[in-house]
Amino acid sequence: MCQVNKLVSVFLLGDNIDTDNIAPGGYLHLSIEKQVEHCLESIIDGFSNKVTKGDIIVAGENFGTGSSREQAPVLLKTIGIQAVFARSFSRLFFRNAINVGLYPGIYKGNIPFSNEEKVNIDFEHCKIKGDLGILPFDSPKGILKEILDSGGMVNYARKIIE
Repeated sequence: MCQVNKLVSVFLLGDNIDTDNIAPGGYLHLSIEKQVEHCLESIIDGFSNKVTKGDIIVAGENFGTGSSREQAPVLLKTIGIQAVFARSFSRLFFRNAINVGLYPGIYKGNIPFSNEEKVNIDFEHCKIKGDLGILPFDSPKGILKEILDSGGMVNYARKIIE
C-alpha cells in the first residue's frame, strides 16, 4: 500500500529510461539485494544510497522501455521506491509494475519540482504537491487498482482464492 501524507523525495529522470538503466543486465546473476546496488547507477550516481523507503520517481516519456525484464520494477520496489510517475510508460513495464505492486501514475504538464525535493503525495486526489506547485496524475483504475491495493498480482490472486 502506498504511503499517504508523508514527505518523500522525488527523483527526476528524463525520457526513454530503459530497463537496462534500471536493472543492468550485467548484474542479473546476483541476488536482488545485490542488484539494487546497481539500480539506475548509469543515470544517478549512488542512487541506491540516496533512496529512502517511500520515495518516488518522476520521469518523462516512455519509462521502462526495452526488454520485458521484470527485475526493473522489482528492484525499484525493493530499493524503496513506492511509485513511478511518467508522461508515458512502456506497456510491459506498466503491467510488470502493477504485477509487483509498484504504483505507476501518468501525468501531463510541466514538473514543478527540483531533483530530490521533498514532496507530498495525495493518492486519493491524484496529486503531488511540492514547494513550487502541484502535479496532477491519473491513477490506475478498476482491476489494476485492485491489484495494486493488494500489493501486487500474487497477493491479489491469493485474496481471490481464499
